[in-house]
Amino acid sequence: MQERLPLKAFILAGGFGTRLSEETAAVPKPMIEIGGRPLLWHLMKLLSFRGIDDFVVALGYKGEVIKRYFLDYPQLGSDLHVDLSRGKVQMREQYEEAWRIDLVDTGLETLTGGRLKRLAEHFRSTILFTYGDGLSDVNVADLLAFHRAHGRLATVTAVPQPERFGVLDLASDGRVQAFNEKPASSGAFINAGYFILEPGVLDYIDSDASVWERDCCERLAREGQLMAWRHEGYWQCVDTLHELRQLREIWASGQARWKVWP
Repeated sequence: MQERLPLKAFILAGGFGTRLSEETAAVPKPMIEIGGRPLLWHLMKLLSFRGIDDFVVALGYKGEVIKRYFLDYPQLGSDLHVDLSRGKVQMREQYEEAWRIDLVDTGLETLTGGRLKRLAEHFRSTILFTYGDGLSDVNVADLLAFHRAHGRLATVTAVPQPERFGVLDLASDGRVQAFNEKPASSGAFINAGYFILEPGVLDYIDSDASVWERDCCERLAREGQLMAWRHEGYWQCVDTLHELRQLREIWASGQARWKVWP
């Protein structure tokens, strides 16, 4: 476990997850399970190992599912002594996490920028801001150091853009010389969804209808207030059932690269 960092992690967990409707009919997208644990848990385990134990979770669609999960978490993660004769339950603590979590209702239809704006009362100093559906081995301390060194309002984590389809390297006779399932395209980077932000970014958000990526980040970039930290390690978002199945298989194989914690 790395040294504790002086910042909170703000996590967006309020979207509908429509492309995963088979999984999100009963639970919000961050509560879809991999290896019997929600995506949100995997993300928080990563961030905790990287130095963050304070979380602010922006709730929306089926936010009560996330509230219920954390209300039950201490009991489900601990040994219990149950005395039915007295009607008492004693918790014998076993869980490892020292997390402090604010679960904040940010509205059902609020868009990404608007959700961040609704967390303003918790946003008094530098934060990490991310989505509840992206798994990575990102080193938050390195990201934070880069952000501080450049003195801008925002820093985004950039990863090489994966191609939509695999690429075949064919010889003239039709022989496949190389099969690249999803190679990184040369020179192109995309938003990996791990940001370091200063409170001043709130001035770039107009309303609940503000889209963080389009309305806010594009303006920050135009005004020279957005830096990009390049992450060459593991990153995978969970946007499709195919990606979800792949991640479940990777976890079951014991080869999950985002599992940096012991």
